[in-house]
Amino acid sequence: MPVADEQKRQINSITEKRLTRYPLQYLLGKWSFMGFPLFVGEGVLIPRDDTEVCTGLCIDYLKGKSGAKAVDLCSGSGAIAIALEKLGNADVTAIELSSEAFNFLKKNIDLNDSKVKAIKGDVLLCHGDFPDSSLDLIVSNPPYIKNGDLSALQPEVQFEPKTALDGGESGYDFYEAIILSWSRKLKSGGALVFELGENQAERVTELMKKRGFENIRTELDFGGCERAIIGIRQITGL
Repeated sequence: MPVADEQKRQINSITEKRLTRYPLQYLLGKWSFMGFPLFVGEGVLIPRDDTEVCTGLCIDYLKGKSGAKAVDLCSGSGAIAIALEKLGNADVTAIELSSEAFNFLKKNIDLNDSKVKAIKGDVLLCHGDFPDSSLDLIVSNPPYIKNGDLSALQPEVQFEPKTALDGGESGYDFYEAIILSWSRKLKSGGALVFELGENQAERVTELMKKRGFENIRTELDFGGCERAIIGIRQITGL
């Protein structure tokens, strides 16, 4: 097929940008997650296959629980939230602080004709807006990279928003805060699910046990890393 001059210029421009290690997903403007198309671009974390492990744990938990109330913290593009609403038949609220990411979240909800409710808020503060013992599931793919390791990440990741990656000096800032502030929002028998960074399973397991979670287990990604964790909140004396 003949290629018009304008097309040649577009192809060359895209190729030159990709050679700088600019993310392919940003160049395409759209990416798929668990079969659902998602708009992506600068300002929002790119959905990855690793996150499907975390989402799969949630969907398994939601089986037989039609209309379960779920919250996706640090939702970003809405990848997890939309998959849970569509595949888990859940009533999902997605919370995201970044204005840029929140715009992608809203566009992706519309793109997938999803019923996910989007809230622009800080997950470290807005837990007070949710009644205790009101949720069946809380899920989060939080920032979990040690801030001292950010500069060593692959070049493509350097184009992604640091706020979606920076987990503080230890990498556990968001795990600690979410477990502390959000655990009591779960019903007895409710589940808390996190995506994990490499070698973080042991520490997050300890944090969850201290808050009374039981039946804690992890799930491996395709590379054999413990990539996701789930625990069940049991309230005694009911």
